[in-house]
Amino acid sequence: MKGIIGKKIGMTSVFSPDGKQTPCTIIEAGPCVVTQVKTQDQDGYSAVQLAFGDKKEKHTNSAEKNHFAKSGSSPKRFIREFRDFSIAKNLGESITVEIFSEGEKVNVVGTTKGKGFQGVVKRHGFSGVGQQSHGQHDRQRAPGSLGNSSDASRVMKGMRMAGRMGCDRVKVKSLEVVKIFPEKNYILISGSVPGHNGSIIYIQK
Repeated sequence: MKGIIGKKIGMTSVFSPDGKQTPCTIIEAGPCVVTQVKTQDQDGYSAVQLAFGDKKEKHTNSAEKNHFAKSGSSPKRFIREFRDFSIAKNLGESITVEIFSEGEKVNVVGTTKGKGFQGVVKRHGFSGVGQQSHGQHDRQRAPGSLGNSSDASRVMKGMRMAGRMGCDRVKVKSLEVVKIFPEKNYILISGSVPGHNGSIIYIQK
C-alpha cells in the first residue's frame, strides 16, 4: 500500500472542458523521507516509516537526532508508518507526490475540526421537541426524555447527549486525484477532506 504525508492548504474548484465544476482540496503532499524500514523477520511486520515537515534542531532530542541521522535526514516533525509499502525500500529515499496519478482513487485520513461543547441538535441531529405552546417557550433545542424514572432510575450508557464534538480521526474513502503539480508538491483531490487548513493529512491508495 503506497501513501504519503501532506498538509491541507485549502479548497478550490476545477472546471472540465464541458464546463462541469468539481470542488477540490489542495494538499501539499511530501516530499517525505524514508527514515526506517521494518521487516517481517526483524520487527514482526513489514512497513516503511515516512517523515514530513522540517523541525528545528533545538527542539529535537538526542534520540530523535540519532534516528534521523541513520537515514541522512534532517529532523522532521511528523512520522507515519505505512504497512506493506511497495514504492521505496531504502533509507533516505525521497517520496514525492508523483507516486500517484491523475484519475486514481485514494483514501484520505485526517482529524476533524474541533467544535467544543455542543448540544444535541448540532451534535446528533436532533430536531427539537416541537412548538412553543402550552407554556413551553425555551425547549426547542432540548434533548427531551433521557429514560424511565421509576424502573431504571438512571441514565443508560450510550445515551446521545450534549458534549464535546469534533477532533475525531476520520477516513474518507474513494476520492479521486483530479490533478497533480509535481513542481510544487501539490495534489488536488475531489471533494472535501477532514481538518482545518494547515492540518496534517495522510493519503493512502
